[in-house]
Amino acid sequence: MNVVNATMEDIRGWLELEVESLFGPMVDDPNFTLALEKNISRESAFCVRENNGSPGSGLLGGVLFSSTNAPTYKIGWLSVLKEERNKGVATALINHILQSVDTPSEVLVTTFGEDHPEGQPARRFYQKFGFVPMQDGVPNGLEGGSRQNFKLTIAHKDSL
Repeated sequence: MNVVNATMEDIRGWLELEVESLFGPMVDDPNFTLALEKNISRESAFCVRENNGSPGSGLLGGVLFSSTNAPTYKIGWLSVLKEERNKGVATALINHILQSVDTPSEVLVTTFGEDHPEGQPARRFYQKFGFVPMQDGVPNGLEGGSRQNFKLTIAHKDSL
């Protein structure tokens, strides 16, 4: 399973990852498309393509990752095609970005709050990597569900 830099040809695949029930409307949101294009241009959008295909192939999953405030990094968005979940796609994406950070560092992500039943797998996924919930307040998501920030502290590469 290859994690690669996303290209502009991959945008259609990102919009087909079927996450609007969790994240709110995105397909028709020009701001999401602009953010995606910006991340692709600065090479901070990574994806796994079906059968390790070429740009424009269907996507199994993708992640947006910001290093603009290094040594504090931020996962801006991570999603996996519904039928490909629990097959290692998200793990490959996270491993890829964690290998790119300088250490010591912190990696932040905002995910679903404890009261969001559909978001429990995402919370468990991040906790599996050592992310811990933070106590700061985060506004609800576009669909109305609660959110919570998580943080991973990395002392050195060997701790990954």
